[in-house]
Amino acid sequence: MRPISEGDWATVDRSNHSSRYGRKAAKKWLANESYVPAGPADLALGARRARAAALLTLALPGGAYIYQGEELGLPEVEDLPESVLQDPVWERSGHTERGRDGCRIPIPWSGSKAPYGFSPDDATASPWLPQPADWAPRTLEAQTDDETSMLELYRTALRIRREHPALGDGTLTWLDNASDGVLAFQRDPGFICVVNLSTEPHPLPDHTSVLLTSEPVEDNRLAPDQAAWLAL
Repeated sequence: MRPISEGDWATVDRSNHSSRYGRKAAKKWLANESYVPAGPADLALGARRARAAALLTLALPGGAYIYQGEELGLPEVEDLPESVLQDPVWERSGHTERGRDGCRIPIPWSGSKAPYGFSPDDATASPWLPQPADWAPRTLEAQTDDETSMLELYRTALRIRREHPALGDGTLTWLDNASDGVLAFQRDPGFICVVNLSTEPHPLPDHTSVLLTSEPVEDNRLAPDQAAWLAL
């Protein structure tokens, strides 16, 4: 393999957003550091933050990568039996690091039980990793046409990203009138992204219309862990 050089695109797989963001940060995460869960995940909080993170990512300049399952809001499967772990990290670490298998579970497509349409119901072999028994509401089939679902949020965001002239390549200008803990930037022509990472509601910047929000916005104020795309 040749070394990474200028102009290359680097990609990695890592824990799914809804699990990583559903916990308090025990310490600053470092690049290439293994994901080690600390305490139970609040998946509702994680999903809310993952939705905001999706809008932030898709509003930035350049290409966007969506790791498998992020568009369905799949959580990290953290209780895989050791007997099914296959990631080389598991072997190389002497069975001290579980590796990345938790975010490599086969995608749930349809149906109410495993294998959720990933393989035929009468298949003689199971997928390489087991799927959780409670994933029926997370299948593509279950989320399609549900305006509140993670899948439809991604579909809408990707459609706007494709159609809006400000998104994709181009400049980014940070807005300096945002409160502490709030990220806000403008893309030309006529686009603003604002993400509330604070613990207090934040008023939306001046805008002509709301293009998309990660969660419903009330009283023109962005709640904590919410993001909005605005038109100027």
